[in-house]
Order: sequence, then structure tokens, then C-alpha cells
Amino acid sequence: MIVTPIKTHKVTPKKDKDLYAILDRYLPRPKEGSVVAITSKIVAICEGRVVKIDTKDKDELIKQEAEYYLPPGKNGFYLTVKYGILSASAGIDESNGNGYYILWPKDPQKTANEVRKYLAKKFRIKKVGVIITDSKITPLRWGVTGSSIVHSGFAPLNNYIGDTDIFGRELKFTKTNIMDGLGASAVMIIGEGKEQTPLALIEDVPFVRFQQRNPTQKELRQVRITMMEDDMYRALLTSVKWRKGGSSSTPF
Repeated sequence: MIVTPIKTHKVTPKKDKDLYAILDRYLPRPKEGSVVAITSKIVAICEGRVVKIDTKDKDELIKQEAEYYLPPGKNGFYLTVKYGILSASAGIDESNGNGYYILWPKDPQKTANEVRKYLAKKFRIKKVGVIITDSKITPLRWGVTGSSIVHSGFAPLNNYIGDTDIFGRELKFTKTNIMDGLGASAVMIIGEGKEQTPLALIEDVPFVRFQQRNPTQKELRQVRITMMEDDMYRALLTSVKWRKGGSSSTPF
């Protein structure tokens, strides 16, 4: 797998409003069978999903944007659920915001689908995927890693259930999360500071099963596990009293 970061100008609120202009200016022609990674931050900036820092209390903004949240601990961070994803502070970030809070995109799945169709038509390629990425925290680990908020143009999971290992033992639960694996690789290369590389091109990915269409609702549901389902962390997640935020969501 080859992951290439793509340097751009400083994408800033109020100045940049067209994501496609950024893609047209900086994205090289993807090869057939490539995945384009786009940080959620520049998607949100182009959508105007920003709030001037001195005009809104951050705690209230987090509660408004979250689907569910827990009050902050000693570190001051909220643990939240946004778009069915565990995240810190509903994804709201100040870094590289130039005096603004940057929210998560309004409808990232719609954006990923539209960008995929745009790239396929512009470059006349059939197999192209898109992920919109952000950083995430991992319990009991320092440091953030990357993940994909949404995907389009490929199967997000590789299912090994019913297959066997090298000794013939049947695999009963194993699935590989392709979308988050790609997201982690892209975000590691993109960086978290002043690298100024909010895009990445992922090539040479024979393990990715491309689809020349948007993911179906059934496929999107298959990626997620609700808190009331048989998740490994269910006991932990349901043992605390989550508070309902201002954003709509599917029930736990």
C-alpha cells in the first residue's frame, strides 16, 4: 500500500468555500483502484461548519452537536457519540481553525458519495474510493490515531466468517475494518500539526473490494454496532448515564 500526502494552501474559514476547487487544484490523477482521503476539517470549513470562538461557549456547542455525551472528567474532554461514533467533544476542534471551532461536516456520507461520483467522471475511472477522516482516541492508550467517519466506493469490511485459518480452524467472528484501516494509514501520513496536507492518495490496495456505486443503507448499518447490541464493550458503555445531546441520532 502506498499513501501519498497532498500539500495544499492553508484552508481557512470564510476564505475557502469550495471543496471541489481544492480537489481540482491539488489532487493528481488517481490510478484505477485508488482511494482518496479527505480530512473532515476541510470538508467542514468549505461547508461553513465553523463557529467563531468568542461567540459560543464550547461546552454548550459540544452538547448541541453531540447525539449523546458524558460530562467531562479531569482533562476537560467530553466523551460523546456523533454519527454513531465514539468521539472526543463531538469532533469539535480548534487546531488549524484560525480562531474558529471546526465542527464535523453536516452530512459527510452525502459528501463522500458526491466526491466519488465527481472523481470517477472527471478522471474516467471506475474503481475509486473516498474516505472522510478524522482522529480518534483509544481507551488506555496515549496518542490519537486516524479513522474514517464515512466511506464510499468500496466494501468497508472484509468478512472472514466461515473461512478457516492456516490450520483449518473455522473463523466465527473475524471481520477486517477496511475503512478505518485506510483512515488510520492516511491520518498518520497527513499529520496532526502544521503539515498542511489535508488530502492523501492511497494506492496499491489489492485487499480493497471496489464498488462502482454508493454504499447501501444496509451496508452502512453493517459497519456500526449500537450500544444495545452484542458489542464487546457493551457492559462498559451501558454502565454510565449518557445524556442526550442536541443532534438527532438512532436510538441506543
